[in-house]
Amino acid sequence: MNAVNNKMYCKILDKVKPIFILLSVFFILSSCNDSDKVTEEIAAIPVDLKISRFDREFASSGKEGLSALRRKYPYLFPAPDSVWIAKMNDSLQIELFQEVGNAFRSFEDEEEGLVQLFKHIKYYFPEYKTPKVLTVTNDVDYNNRIILTDSLLFISLDNYLGSEHKYYGGFQRYIAQSLDRNFLVSDVASSFAKQVVPRPRDRTYLARMVYFGKELYLKDKLMPEASDAKKIGYSQEEIDWALANEEPIWRNFIENEYLYSTDNKLNQRFLEPAPFSKFGLELDNESPGRLGRYIGWQIVRAFMENNDVSMMQLMPMPADEIFKKSNYKPRN
Repeated sequence: MNAVNNKMYCKILDKVKPIFILLSVFFILSSCNDSDKVTEEIAAIPVDLKISRFDREFASSGKEGLSALRRKYPYLFPAPDSVWIAKMNDSLQIELFQEVGNAFRSFEDEEEGLVQLFKHIKYYFPEYKTPKVLTVTNDVDYNNRIILTDSLLFISLDNYLGSEHKYYGGFQRYIAQSLDRNFLVSDVASSFAKQVVPRPRDRTYLARMVYFGKELYLKDKLMPEASDAKKIGYSQEEIDWALANEEPIWRNFIENEYLYSTDNKLNQRFLEPAPFSKFGLELDNESPGRLGRYIGWQIVRAFMENNDVSMMQLMPMPADEIFKKSNYKPRN
């Protein structure tokens, strides 16, 4: 480019620059306005959340109050009175109720978190009916800490006493880490997601990754203020590790041709809860478990950024279509 042309180019660039700046500002402001509008609409949604502290009522009722509890909560009393009386008198159960009572003297923060969650659910799924919430104990059965039915939500508070609690001393660290009240609302969101995200018919690893990716993307929308660590159930160090190593994780999946594999062992290695992911490399012990879910999440996020698709349209879409249209590229 000669000197004359160079001067002309610079003059044109000087004139065009303000236009680009104005357009950028316009798109940013437009995006902010849309986001603010959604936030306002969600805030205006009425949610009448009814919470019953059954754990407290049962712990304080005594034998004489059992009949009243049975009338109030008939669906919780399939067993004869003798079973419940024995439970009331069992020293381990008494201690369990005391520990839960001490940890959850107040349920106000959790109640506010649940109200916000159900507001967001009703925004994206208007026909959904908010369930009645009951706090219970279940002998620290962490696999069933949340049970969500059409009309009832059971939250077992003995699974949210904090990762260092003595009840969890015999659990592996990755399990105990999740038994904290900070994950309570996120666990409820996960239970809801399982109701609306269709299970994949395709048996490929990609289909299973994207299935979990849809669940986590739904939590992006239902819990917009929550951290990524809280949504996926990682510590901050674990989510930082996943972010820093996203490119080599993806490269490993591609090089080993995992995406369209139907090997069920990939579930255990990268999708199911575990202390770490199993690449068969030295870095395994440094990695968090469930990294396949993390990658599936990033694929769905990329797809939604690059395509004009609603939440309801996303849910049934095949994984292969989502992947191909996502233009997913891992962060280096």
